[in-house]
Amino acid sequence: MDCGVRKARSYSVKLVHRYSSRTTLLLACVTLLNLPPALQAQQAGPGDPEESKPTREEAREEATAPGTIAGTVLAADSQRPLEAAAVQLAGSGERWLARTGAEGHFRFEGVPPGLYRVSVSLIGRLDHTERIQVEADRETAVLVVLDLQPVPVDALNVLLDRTRLVPPGRELPGSAQVLGAEELQKQHIAYGDVHKALFRLPGVNIQEEEGYGLRPNIGLRGTGSERSSKITLMEDGVLIAPAPYSSPAAYYFPVMGRMEAVEVRKGSSQIKYGPRTIGGALNLVSKSIPSRLDASAAFTGGENGTAKFVGAIGDSYRNFGWLGQGFVIRTDGFKELDGGGSTGYDLQDFLFKLRVNTDPNAPVYQAWTVKLGFYDQTSDETYLGLTDEDFAATPNRRYAASQQDVFNGDHQQYQLQHFVQPSDALNVVTTVYRNDFARNWFKLQSVLGTGIGKVMSDPAAFPEELAILKGAASEDNALEVRANNRDYYSQGVQSVLGIQAETGAALHAIEFGARYHADAEDRFQKEDGFRMEGGRMLLTSVGAPGSQSNRVSDATAWAFYAQDEIALGDWTLIPGLRYETVSFRRVDYAKDDPERTEPVQTSEHRVEALIPGISVEYRASGAVGLFAGVHKGFGPPGASASEETEPEESINYELGARFWREGLRAELVGFFSDYGNTLGRATLANSESGSGDIFNGGEVDVLGLELLAEFDPLAAGRGSLSLPIRLTYTFTDTEFRTSFDSGFEPWGSVEIGDKLPYIAPHQLLLAAGLVHSRWYANVDVRVQSAMRTVAGQGRIPAGEGTDSYAVLGLQAEYELARRWGWSVFVAVENLTDEAYIVARR
Repeated sequence: MDCGVRKARSYSVKLVHRYSSRTTLLLACVTLLNLPPALQAQQAGPGDPEESKPTREEAREEATAPGTIAGTVLAADSQRPLEAAAVQLAGSGERWLARTGAEGHFRFEGVPPGLYRVSVSLIGRLDHTERIQVEADRETAVLVVLDLQPVPVDALNVLLDRTRLVPPGRELPGSAQVLGAEELQKQHIAYGDVHKALFRLPGVNIQEEEGYGLRPNIGLRGTGSERSSKITLMEDGVLIAPAPYSSPAAYYFPVMGRMEAVEVRKGSSQIKYGPRTIGGALNLVSKSIPSRLDASAAFTGGENGTAKFVGAIGDSYRNFGWLGQGFVIRTDGFKELDGGGSTGYDLQDFLFKLRVNTDPNAPVYQAWTVKLGFYDQTSDETYLGLTDEDFAATPNRRYAASQQDVFNGDHQQYQLQHFVQPSDALNVVTTVYRNDFARNWFKLQSVLGTGIGKVMSDPAAFPEELAILKGAASEDNALEVRANNRDYYSQGVQSVLGIQAETGAALHAIEFGARYHADAEDRFQKEDGFRMEGGRMLLTSVGAPGSQSNRVSDATAWAFYAQDEIALGDWTLIPGLRYETVSFRRVDYAKDDPERTEPVQTSEHRVEALIPGISVEYRASGAVGLFAGVHKGFGPPGASASEETEPEESINYELGARFWREGLRAELVGFFSDYGNTLGRATLANSESGSGDIFNGGEVDVLGLELLAEFDPLAAGRGSLSLPIRLTYTFTDTEFRTSFDSGFEPWGSVEIGDKLPYIAPHQLLLAAGLVHSRWYANVDVRVQSAMRTVAGQGRIPAGEGTDSYAVLGLQAEYELARRWGWSVFVAVENLTDEAYIVARR
């Protein structure tokens, strides 16, 4: 769309950030067509005097004469001028910096002719970067319409492009995808299930569990998914797993329903996040403090007594801002407990933020932000499954012996963040954080002295035990219920220094980061005895505290990284280097020593790693980008590792291409991970002992393909409808390269060529919507192939795999009153009522 009128000595460029409305585009045209006469020079017409012919020297001087850039920055929502926005002009081996005035204007004079990059940023808002051509002895008029969508200023991204929440066509080198607030809101995920949200992104391996996503199992690029323990999990750039180093199994997971964005990093771009750099990093972005008074509330009701409330209110002033948010949900659950009872959960999650800042146009801008989070969950959830026969008959059944099973957890997070920008080319983000998590999961451990795993894997061999599980009368203490009582903390301080510099024609975005972190897990567990009588469990004995597990594991870690994002013409190169040093300790106490008077065993060990990586992208044309990367993968073994346990290590490669044009965006990536050693962790979810011990798995190859395509066939039209279509596909192939016998039950006796368990070879999502200015409707189908539950090769034997499945979902919303923001929506998950096996643990 050409909005300007080009005359002899005037050149106009329109820059509209993200997806501006027609009103915005029209305003841009009007602005450019009505430039002040001083900015325009009239082209000689037929009646004008003929100009004298310039000499060769005059022509050379005119061709190299410097030009001028005159610009204006407006807010996309209200078209008001934006004061104190930072503007950077880079190119031709030079860099200019400016800030907009009260009317939103900026100006650069004496700019040599050439191609330049203009970057506009406002603290805590989406930033915009675009290229423009400056012609000799001409003035270039620039209009930037800046989207004021609030985003967090955090240690993940501290430079002009620190938000990373970029629109299509401005992707970063390497594999990185973002689900933004608008896309998440339209999904209307009834239970805040992170599994459903992440299914929209390629390269994410998912294994469902209880159907609500309360304890997600997420892997990236074939890492393994159990308890999301092999990825770097963050909220607002801060490690959020209960004990990320000493015991990384994420029994706490941030509530997806209160997030405004999700960021997934894979490939070499993840090495600055750590500590796990093999598969990738998952960062959940909490709701930001709004730029002006904003209040929202959503009420949801559904079957099984489901009720949910999500609300937020906040505001910003010149020198401070605040936010309060609440997420409350309860449901009776969809499973049917023998004898009756709840199989659902109650969950509350509250977030508070307060920011104090200097004036936006202060010579040195600073902001202090306090973040407080409080979370509580009670869920009537169990590890006791069903036999294949009972699943086929009544898949939602729960046996009577699970009636005492309940999970109680509470989490608190405290953060203080300081952001300082001494100059437009330098800033520092420092965060001090503390997370506390306490959980006690009462769950059936054994019946008549036999672990429930053995009974359920071979029910024909244990008929009496199975009968008791289903409610048959028993003797005292026939049922043992373990109180898996654990306390966690993680705390630390991290700081990132961001520097912008230029060497010749190259623009550098340099980051230096450092983090000190400490965390611990305290296990203090017991077992109570019950008998079954009339289908009800009656308490017959109370176990001594600490009699099942009485130990403390902790870790301290120092991490440092350096990374340089180098932009040179159509090329972008990002080399980086990370260093980790971790000290682990485990202290065991006697099971009859609840006071912990004297340790019976203490073990300590230390690991360190140097983790290099590099990625490169080439913009082959205006619509095609090619990228590649290689980096070292590292995963610390944890505090329960023995002297023989090695860290998890790999070399990871990726090669990809991107294509975008109006109405179409596509990305295809191939990846290969060459493991020198992989690790398995024994938990109650996968073994009878639940010891937490770590096992070496030796060499493993992981090969995969990721595809993401978005298409709107109506994008080129001028109608009021759009038809967004999204396709996401992930192929993952894994293979052990060594033979061994393992005490880790999902591996067992491994032969060369065996596939890893719980990694689906195929995952696919296809979604299509119809969107109008006041309503939209969307349909999606999620497809996942069967997974092995025990290492092996060839056809999956009966009883050693999950089911393949296809789940259909519908969502629709209609805006009732635009002025007041009222709307009504409906969402249906699993429309065809599919029942499928997701695990055999």
